[in-house]
Amino acid sequence: MGTPLYVGKALPDGEVGHLLGCGNPILDISAMVDKDMLDKYELENGAVILAEERHMPVYAELQEKYEVEYIAGGATQNTIRVAAWMLSGRKKRPECAYVGCVGNDEYGRKLAATCAAGGVHTNYQIDEETPTGTCAVLISRADGERRRGKSARRARLQRLRSRPFSTRERTLVANLAAANNYRREHLFHDRTVEMIRGAGIVYAAGFFLTSGGVECIEHLGEHVHAAATAGNPKRFCMNLSAPFICEFFTDQLDAAMPYVDVLFGNETECMALGRAKRLGDDIALVALAIAAMPKKSGARGRVVVITQGADPTLVVENGVLHRYAVSPLAKQSIVDLNGAGDAFVGGFLSQLLLGKGVADAVHAGHWAGRVIIQRSGCSVPERCDFA
Repeated sequence: MGTPLYVGKALPDGEVGHLLGCGNPILDISAMVDKDMLDKYELENGAVILAEERHMPVYAELQEKYEVEYIAGGATQNTIRVAAWMLSGRKKRPECAYVGCVGNDEYGRKLAATCAAGGVHTNYQIDEETPTGTCAVLISRADGERRRGKSARRARLQRLRSRPFSTRERTLVANLAAANNYRREHLFHDRTVEMIRGAGIVYAAGFFLTSGGVECIEHLGEHVHAAATAGNPKRFCMNLSAPFICEFFTDQLDAAMPYVDVLFGNETECMALGRAKRLGDDIALVALAIAAMPKKSGARGRVVVITQGADPTLVVENGVLHRYAVSPLAKQSIVDLNGAGDAFVGGFLSQLLLGKGVADAVHAGHWAGRVIIQRSGCSVPERCDFA
């Protein structure tokens, strides 16, 4: 499940190498649902959780009772796909690659095909015994919007991409399955080694701590640290990803943090980490404290990027807090908030790959997020017209 990655090809001056994402590849099963569906599975609107036994029937119920859309998902995979799309208009551009674990099944092949079509090289570890992971994406139905039967699916999905709706919150219930079985040994696979060596930026969402674990993060972080020490300006970037990562994987985050050059998160995740680390719940102060945490590599200071939806994005760089305004978007233009944060990171990293500064990277992140929330799921238009 991969195509050749030519990491040795020349890049224009100023560009830093290629982008490698390591994460949990899952197939999103997305549908608009009523509050009754959330109540049935005891789900809080907007929650991001790992599926428990009581949630397992939700996947079949979505496919049986609702009109669903299948989208290549997983936070890191979303980010890498968006970054590749942002770079797609360049004649000479950095490569984007991704590793994770999938099952030997149709869903896994669908993920690989989707990535390839979007210009992303994949090297999946294949689990012969466990199916590819899935995520139920439950989009809250707008008030007064009628439910439609499965017979209207095709026309409905076509309209969904073009017709504006009211803002909808999304609830994510992930069944990692094969994604949870990624093993450190795969990082020593010849093709993975090629990807790691060619990467100027290595990125992992916090969700990867639930699968690859600290061992994988430390392996990747040590590689980046050694390269930076030798004068190669590589970066290791990570995302807080969800409040439960901050609350229940605090020790793992502590182990990963010394390697992190750029840390992403949103305001809810930042506050969750602030509480877990007893840093308070003032988002700006927590971001400053995170930036000041011990760092293994002294080649550069840690940058912390905290998005806040429509409110200004907070960035700590060189110990100084900056605020970047978000351009307003009419509420009726928002289709689906699923993937907004992943898209922001994809836009941001695309510009870091080109050697741009943080301000330019934030601008690109805002632009990419704005595009994504006007579409269904983390999907991109055929052409990127970012300038």
